[in-house]
Amino acid sequence: MNLTIHASFLPHDDPEASLAFYRDVLGFEVRNDVGQGKMRWITVGPPDQPGTSIVLDPPAANPGITDDERRTIAEMMAKGTFAMLLLATPDLDATFERLQAGDADVVQEPTDQPYGVRDCAVRDPAGNLIRIQEVR
Repeated sequence: MNLTIHASFLPHDDPEASLAFYRDVLGFEVRNDVGQGKMRWITVGPPDQPGTSIVLDPPAANPGITDDERRTIAEMMAKGTFAMLLLATPDLDATFERLQAGDADVVQEPTDQPYGVRDCAVRDPAGNLIRIQEVR
């Protein structure tokens, strides 16, 4: 089997704040932006990886969930426990400086982890945890 990761979904509750974070702070390109108001599906990704994308989607738009489930998702997003993304960079310190300059919500500064990686963690505007590992 020959599989690749094409897209992964992360929830958002503020499309403009999400755009500012993923486009302006992380430097991802916007590949698609459909819908209107808070009901927008925004596809972003690294400019040098056209086949890999993140789709920022409004969880309230899912017709298959109940109001109680929507409330639970909103609560988990607010706590930063609903979704997570792991990114990689060859220069963690420079990436972290850019995150700080973009007023990212820092969870953990660059740290040498006991399991052998050096990484940091921030939250995106929707509360999603973004960990970034240094990969050389």
